[in-house]
Amino acid sequence: MEITDLTLTMFRWEIPLGSFGGRRGGYGGEKSMGLLTIQTDEGVEGHSFLGSPRQGADVFAGPLMELLKPLVVGRNPLDIGAIWGEMWPLNRWVSPRAIGAVDVALWDVAGKVAGLPIHRLLGTCRSRVPAYPSSHWLDTPEAYAEQAMHYRSLGWTAYKIHPHGSPKEDVEICRAVREATGESIALMLDPMWSYSYEEALRVGRAVEE
Repeated sequence: MEITDLTLTMFRWEIPLGSFGGRRGGYGGEKSMGLLTIQTDEGVEGHSFLGSPRQGADVFAGPLMELLKPLVVGRNPLDIGAIWGEMWPLNRWVSPRAIGAVDVALWDVAGKVAGLPIHRLLGTCRSRVPAYPSSHWLDTPEAYAEQAMHYRSLGWTAYKIHPHGSPKEDVEICRAVREATGESIALMLDPMWSYSYEEALRVGRAVEE
């Protein structure tokens, strides 16, 4: 089996402004999401995604196509370790996100060739994992509470809050969600590096109550 091509298909991704990062690191707007595809001469394709709310796939596309594509085309896609060993030294010029996307696509090929989920190839260690939904930026504490209750009605047992990044507002958001949900679900708070050390202590002590 031989890799015949590596492509990156771009999609427009609309992210509400301020969705992540609070007052000090908020970002959003239009970003590009990339679908990376590795094609082989046997018709098996591997896929992965590239891009994040902070950096769209277009940021990584140039070095990916210039340096990684020539490295992998013509190779056996099952030589994952060897290909990784050649990609990683390029991390000063190519983002680890791009290197990781190629690696994930190679594992996708391997799973399809073996007819097994990738966790089996890596060595399955558990059959269940906890999961939870996360909020995006919502206007009011009541909106967070309503969303948490919605997720609870769907059977989720935990909910993570991305708040406004203002200590006073965030405590009110947490209070509203806890009062709405009672003790029925676990709550998490992810202010995305919005607080100073003192603010983090203040918020932490408040939500501990």
